Amino acid sequence: MPFSPAKRKDTLSGILFVAIFAAAATMIADLSAVKNLGISPLVVGIVLGIFFANTMHNRIPSVWEGGITFSGKKILRFAIVFYGFRITFQQIAEVGMEGFMVSLIMLSTTFILGTYLGQKFFKLDRDTSMLTAAGASVCGAAAVLATEPVLKSEEHKAAIAVSMVVLFGTIAMFLYPALYSAGVFAGMDDKTFGIFVGGTIHEVAQVVAVGGAYGKDAADAAVIVKMTRVIMIAPMLIVLGIYLSYAAKKSGSAAGGVKLVIPWFAVYFIGMAGINSLLQQYSLQHAGESIATLISTSVANINIIDTFLLTMAMTALGMGTRFAKFKGLGLAPLYTAGAMFAWLIIGGYFITTWVVAAF
Repeated sequence: MPFSPAKRKDTLSGILFVAIFAAAATMIADLSAVKNLGISPLVVGIVLGIFFANTMHNRIPSVWEGGITFSGKKILRFAIVFYGFRITFQQIAEVGMEGFMVSLIMLSTTFILGTYLGQKFFKLDRDTSMLTAAGASVCGAAAVLATEPVLKSEEHKAAIAVSMVVLFGTIAMFLYPALYSAGVFAGMDDKTFGIFVGGTIHEVAQVVAVGGAYGKDAADAAVIVKMTRVIMIAPMLIVLGIYLSYAAKKSGSAAGGVKLVIPWFAVYFIGMAGINSLLQQYSLQHAGESIATLISTSVANINIIDTFLLTMAMTALGMGTRFAKFKGLGLAPLYTAGAMFAWLIIGGYFITTWVVAAF
């Protein structure tokens, strides 16, 4: 047990060590040059963690590993639960059925496509394929983090998936405006373009950066559709858990019966989103009152703390990643992520215009 009397001090030392790295990642991400690229503290955290893992990992006491593992597993689940305070059901209702349908179709098709292509065409293992697909289809690095406990995969596989999210998400930040300026999206009005951006770009910060450059209608639609994709991670993980249990039972790989894997932290995530929805509704009805101010301030502080905890989890993930584990994968992750990126742009364009016209 990591917090047994004999191990408590070393576990806390390991957690503190991760927290120091996460604090450094937070400060780096707050630099204007980094912030303008839409790079979140989570991404900086995993980069610092990987750097440490491949340069100085032998210079800390091995007994601290328990604290690093705790940060990457237990703190991660806690942080994903409170990620729900970034979302309200009112936001989802505001964008309408077209935004919901675009989110649902793009999430499901991208995840299935990425998983299938990764395993069947590019010969990736199941976990790396699914983690890469989760990052592209839902919400980038945070989705990879949330999916990793369900798959019980190795740290380096999640690191590969995050690196693909960073690469193609960054490309999207420059490619979408270039295509917009070239008139490729000329048939879309501002709201439709916002739905397209929110339904196809990887990270929340990247959606804000692209959508915000094209007016309030585009920005609002982009963020709300993106948040709809984020909340869909909970049902996606539940379905994934059921599928993994079914697949194990069908293959006969689990002796003595197969335990149904339900990621309860995903269920609690929806619960927190529901609490946040009630709180935000109360704040709107009592705007200007001290209790409304207290609620908004508290939620903002929860989100700040939650981002730091997610950064800790991502940093711990990086600390367990050695470059030697990447050998043998070749360009398969790049091909898989690239195929999904092409689908998000091309397929996303046609699906968005079709759904908006239909509704």
